[in-house]
Amino acid sequence: MTIRAVVKGIGHYLPERVVPNSEFEKMMDTSDEWITSRSGIKQRHFAAEDEFTSDLAIKAGKMALNDAGLTANDLDAIIVATSTADLTFPSAATMIQHGLGMTRGFAYDIQAVCAGFVFALANANAQIISGQAKRVMVIGAETFSRLMDWTDRGTCVLFGDGAGALILEASDGTGTKEDRGILSVDLNSDGSHRDILYVDGGVSTATTGYLRMEGKEVFRHAVEKLAATAETAMARANITSQDVDWVVPHQANIRIIKGTAKKMGISEDNVVITVHNHGNTSAASIPLALSVAKQEGKIKPGHLIVTEAIGGGLAWGAVVLRW
Repeated sequence: MTIRAVVKGIGHYLPERVVPNSEFEKMMDTSDEWITSRSGIKQRHFAAEDEFTSDLAIKAGKMALNDAGLTANDLDAIIVATSTADLTFPSAATMIQHGLGMTRGFAYDIQAVCAGFVFALANANAQIISGQAKRVMVIGAETFSRLMDWTDRGTCVLFGDGAGALILEASDGTGTKEDRGILSVDLNSDGSHRDILYVDGGVSTATTGYLRMEGKEVFRHAVEKLAATAETAMARANITSQDVDWVVPHQANIRIIKGTAKKMGISEDNVVITVHNHGNTSAASIPLALSVAKQEGKIKPGHLIVTEAIGGGLAWGAVVLRW
């Protein structure tokens, strides 16, 4: 018998403030057409001044618990993928643990920027198949609006805030590709590309800093590396692109999403796309997209899903799972 980490519930939260592209036209030399043509983004959500990453995550987590029919103390662990935690420490995860009313188990953060949710899923899967935990809530939550340089039109129009939460539960499987749950994982990183996507500040420099990105370089690496990691994960799961019901990619840029799907041999009809409504929400983008797709009736039990992401580091990876 094989232990699988099966999806038990999912939820998401978006801040109330919706920021259309037209709002940036008042601040800088840009236009809705310029932003849309380069990114596919039409709007994004920004957190309120008194709303923090842990607040978004708690709301997404509550929705996931409700979807799963569980209480917080039914969880053994919470793993939070974020680059924008409220404080240097304690971890956002422990704050979320308390906010959900969970009084047992353990919680911790993972930082792999936009690839964070894939890394967190892999970590939760390892906890479950090793027997360390039976139920794990995996959260991607970000307030990237706090890292924006509002004079840099090439980056500040791309990002938004939000959170998504997914609950994984141990279940017996047969060890075949027909099992529900996580079937395979592929993780990668290469620190030599640090300078094409980073924040120019941090604790040891006593500054918060701003996000900096070399867009053309990121695009060049993204399509190649995302398609490759997805192919590796699919091979490990013993599936091909013809078996895939949905690709749920990191929602960074519509051209990257379409370019990766084409390289994978996947029809755009089988790709979940939310970037137009949410912008790039970094580690939150995949769980957000999964939750919205389930809410819209696209993702159904038994569907085979490939999810992939790349972020600063560079760090990238993919997960194959059956819903």
